Amino acid sequence: MQKIILLLALITFNLSSAQTKKKQILLIGTFHFANPGNDVAKIKTFNVMSEKSQKELETMSDKIKKFGPDKIFVEWRFTKQAELDKFYNKNTDSLFKKDANEITQLALRAAKKLNHKKLYAIDYRTPFPYDSLMMSMEKADQKDLMEKTKKMMEEYQKEQNEKISKSTLTELMLYFNKKETDKDNLQWYLEVANRTGKPDDFTGASLVSNWYKRNLYMYSLIQKLTESKDDKIMVLVGGGHAAMFRQLIENDPTFELIELSTVLK
Repeated sequence: MQKIILLLALITFNLSSAQTKKKQILLIGTFHFANPGNDVAKIKTFNVMSEKSQKELETMSDKIKKFGPDKIFVEWRFTKQAELDKFYNKNTDSLFKKDANEITQLALRAAKKLNHKKLYAIDYRTPFPYDSLMMSMEKADQKDLMEKTKKMMEEYQKEQNEKISKSTLTELMLYFNKKETDKDNLQWYLEVANRTGKPDDFTGASLVSNWYKRNLYMYSLIQKLTESKDDKIMVLVGGGHAAMFRQLIENDPTFELIELSTVLK
């Protein structure tokens, strides 16, 4: 009888442990390697195609392979998964030599080493009416916010461009995944944008809510596309998205956040 009770207790414990085991999520925030120039801040392009950077990417992808994610999610439009699948199956060696995009250079490289069949698209676009925001500031005579935006933008551009000029690719990637960098990425939205406009003008709050919406939708896709059989996943997105995702992951008991610095040790 005691043996049966002990066996039942062990089964209950194992089931409980299985139910509470968190899935590990390697969150990687990044600057845009190919830098299409679509962001409000104008940042210099970093040469990821140099021999030194290519060696670093080989090392990074080897360490990601060792971490062993079951799925890799990337900032590619969710509605264009079929295009991503086609892209994934192109001649890999040729892509590495000519496509500087971070999806190719890091996510695809790691996925191929892991023998994955595909990458998972999670990007979801929402409006970002920056020009309307600045017009609302002007109409509300919010000279302090206009000056604050200008100053923050100049400081951000200066800091980023100095980092790009002086850092190795690995150093840059580690910098973009620091909590302090995440804080800088989020600060402007609440300190400046959300305050924009007269009391009956919610242009600022609308821009911020659209930014939050975009990230919540993207995170929703990560949640829904992560299956029960997946123990580990990796997410590669721009630094601004990663800053939002970090907050969401830390409040989602499903996941355990794994830092890039831990994987690259």
